[in-house]
Amino acid sequence: MDRQQYAEYIKKISPKSKIGWSLVRAFIVGGLICLLGEGLGALYQMWLPGYDQTQIGSLVSCSLILIAAILTGIGVYDKIGYFSGGGSIVPITGFSNSITSAAMEFRKEGIIFGTCANMFKIAGPVIVVGVAVAMLCGLGYFIVGLFL
Repeated sequence: MDRQQYAEYIKKISPKSKIGWSLVRAFIVGGLICLLGEGLGALYQMWLPGYDQTQIGSLVSCSLILIAAILTGIGVYDKIGYFSGGGSIVPITGFSNSITSAAMEFRKEGIIFGTCANMFKIAGPVIVVGVAVAMLCGLGYFIVGLFL
């Protein structure tokens, strides 16, 4: 069998890519998660009229984190992730899922060396990068302010 025949054979037996449908599912699920966040924000504005947008945004973020952690704990978020692919990873719920999964996986090793240590292996880099980028943005804003 020469190279061309082998290439044709591989092309014939390889499964066809379903990337288009995967992208649609990711878009729909990610959009639904964001829609849930918007709905929670509207509810919180209605229920808590004295809160400003920053406080409402914090409540929405905390609510989405809690919902994702609960769904991870009962095994539903994994099914959502399997169906949607990257659509469930992008919003803040994906971060909550990864932290909760690590906590659940290593709980048998104890609270300190199991749950906490492995949760922060995932959360640590995200927090460090978030703080570093926030500092760089603040520094950039300060420098631009000096020249204006």
